[in-house]
Amino acid sequence: MRKVDIFDTTLRDGEQSLETTLNCSEKIEIGKQLVKLGVDVIEAGFPASSPNDFKSVRAISQEVKGAIVCGLARCVAQDIDLCADALRGAKNTRVNIGLAVSPIHMEKKLRLKPQQVIDKAVWAVNYARKYFNEVQFFLEDAYRSEFDFLVRIMEEVIKAGVTIVTVSDTVGVAMPWKSSELIKNLKETVKQVDNIKLSVHYHNDLGLAVANSLMALLAGADQVEGTINGIGERAGNASLEELLMALYMEQTTFGMSTGANYAEIYMTSKVVSEITGIAIPRYKAVVGDNMFCHASGIHQDGVIKEKLTYEPFDPGIIGAPAGKIVLTSKSGRNALRHKLKELGYEYHQAELDHIYRKFIYIADQKRRSVNEHDLIRLVLCNT
Repeated sequence: MRKVDIFDTTLRDGEQSLETTLNCSEKIEIGKQLVKLGVDVIEAGFPASSPNDFKSVRAISQEVKGAIVCGLARCVAQDIDLCADALRGAKNTRVNIGLAVSPIHMEKKLRLKPQQVIDKAVWAVNYARKYFNEVQFFLEDAYRSEFDFLVRIMEEVIKAGVTIVTVSDTVGVAMPWKSSELIKNLKETVKQVDNIKLSVHYHNDLGLAVANSLMALLAGADQVEGTINGIGERAGNASLEELLMALYMEQTTFGMSTGANYAEIYMTSKVVSEITGIAIPRYKAVVGDNMFCHASGIHQDGVIKEKLTYEPFDPGIIGAPAGKIVLTSKSGRNALRHKLKELGYEYHQAELDHIYRKFIYIADQKRRSVNEHDLIRLVLCNT
């Protein structure tokens, strides 16, 4: 199996999108939970952005053990210096520096010619190498760049000694088939590309971040970036919990492993949600409250007989509670029988039919599901 590195940017790309700022202790708590999850790299923040971020990156690098700690920096000496200072003393350090590479970004934002962008990138890599174990370079807005320019700048930063290069879909416009095609073509075209790790970073503006990540990995990417619960700028980043479970479900087909501790997925999601104050949508894939709830009578009958008929995987794999049956007017007799048995009541078919008719009447009147207290009252009224 090919090992894929998991780069978590919850504390940088995710945190910078919040309406509130996380304090140092909150970031450390998330960082320690990420280590339990088994991520390879924690992007702890952007030290040059504020004193609080500098303090948090330093604290995480000193107190959170078990993953590479990374800091973000622009291609500016002061940024790189501050990042190095924040990570001083850490066992494994990485800086994540980069520049925009699309025509619109280079012209309108950077106001630099393409060759100037390459020169600035090479200078930054050379400058950062003296400080860090690893230098990662991100190609911002790569999916709106020109392929020939991507090849040129990648070859130049590789020659300068970069360790990892990230192809970033910064505004979430990539399509899965284009993600695969771009990574495949870069792997085949860029000289010395096998000497570095190729990373991918997708945003979710079109709801395709996880799909794009998977296609890029299949095309040969070595590292994938994302956040817990998919938090991040605008519509967010690739959701790591979704990505990890997709890789788990198809690990044999994909021929890839992550080294993640899947049993910590659910808890990690809850910890990040509680600390950030960003609620997990009820219908969120993998970790949403409705993920293992069954309300349709047909589905309920199936999971009573065999849970995997309507559950894609055992919730215990991610450390989530067992699935549950929700009684509504759409529930069938088998679901009602099952719930009554859980409460200690068993009936012959004729009795059950009578109770079921009363149950449906009650369920039709309620705006919410029928709960255990409703069932007990129903049983008592029937005796």
